[in-house]
Amino acid sequence: MRGAANLAALVGVTVESITDLGSQHSWTLHRAVLGDGREVFVKAAHDQASVFEAEAAGLRWLAAGVPELVPEVLAVDAGMLVLPWVSAATPTASAAARFGRELAALHADSPGSFGAPWSGWIADLPLDNTQLGGSWARWYADYRLAPYLPRAAADLGRDGIRLLERVIENIETLAGPPEPPSRIHGDLWSGNVLWTADRALVIDPAAHGGHRETDLAMLALFGAPHLDRIRAAYHETHPLADGWRERIPLHQLHPLLVHVVLFGGSYRSRTLAAASAALAAAHP
Repeated sequence: MRGAANLAALVGVTVESITDLGSQHSWTLHRAVLGDGREVFVKAAHDQASVFEAEAAGLRWLAAGVPELVPEVLAVDAGMLVLPWVSAATPTASAAARFGRELAALHADSPGSFGAPWSGWIADLPLDNTQLGGSWARWYADYRLAPYLPRAAADLGRDGIRLLERVIENIETLAGPPEPPSRIHGDLWSGNVLWTADRALVIDPAAHGGHRETDLAMLALFGAPHLDRIRAAYHETHPLADGWRERIPLHQLHPLLVHVVLFGGSYRSRTLAAASAALAAAHP
């Protein structure tokens, strides 16, 4: 980390202590106590301006939909992102139900177009957030699937790439009923959900105007506490279109491709299984 002096200059108060929490991707993680008594979370790197600015923009953009669902961005520059420290608690069914309702409210607040007005990132990989109206299916194929095929080709193999290309070719059929753009988190795996005593907060977004089923599919990809309760409360607030369960593999294809690019062939079989399931859902 660049040190207490740089953090103090960014937040405008002195820094009493900094605790290192390890690293993630290209940045380091820290917990700091400020001179005014606040505890903050700090993500730091030598120069991650576009990454940190995109994360801050995404958090603020999500807060425009449901302010209570995201932590406030306290400060950001090319080398640091500073958020309030959140004291974790064991997830409860009531907190999960609240999360489901607030996620539904977030998704109901349409941004008017797919994509976002900033250059996006997911982990260390760029996201093309080109803003378009019209079809989510085409937007998803062109900006969330196709860009990752070249970098995943060595691990997926020729047959695997052809399978993904079939999904892209049939995307309009696979995508289900048309829906307006939703304000979505975009990388909503369980590690990006912070549980407190009475609620959940979301962090580290790849936020954009997308399809609301994407966030729910991402919660299911690696499992989330009280997922059934989250879904039930969501459905009570903003029911999903028929066939949403069958479309889960389609929405999971983007994060799985990202994992292939980042971590290699260990995610090959799961990615190809999702592609096969997506195609089978349209032709049972």
